[in-house]
Amino acid sequence: MAGILLVTHNGLGDSMVDCVRHVLGSVPSNLMVLAIHSRDDAQRKEEEGRAVIAHLDTGEGVLLLADMFGATPSNICNRLCQLPKVAGVAGLNLPMLLRVVTHGSEPLDQLARIALEGGRESIVPINSASKEKQNAAT
Repeated sequence: MAGILLVTHNGLGDSMVDCVRHVLGSVPSNLMVLAIHSRDDAQRKEEEGRAVIAHLDTGEGVLLLADMFGATPSNICNRLCQLPKVAGVAGLNLPMLLRVVTHGSEPLDQLARIALEGGRESIVPINSASKEKQNAAT
């Protein structure tokens, strides 16, 4: 089972893990968080990330999920993705995370694809989705 590391601003990752616990009833052991705060040293956080990746990698690799492309967490992820058997996706959202967690036995490359699809497919205009659902019911 691949490891999953959330690399996020402040407490966002911990909040996402709390949501996983709420929805699924528990948190998988292969899910961890690397929180990046504004005063953190990026080099130290990268070193911390390397240690967490080493802990999470049981031979299947580690998927990094960053909250926003171009910010410090994703920049750290970009450097960490240079490690063997590490893949990264930016744009973390709850549906993406839930899909990844519930498909944790998939190979790393498939897990990254599932993250991308889950993130994209969950972004819908509410009014349109509600109308489509109402139309389908009638």
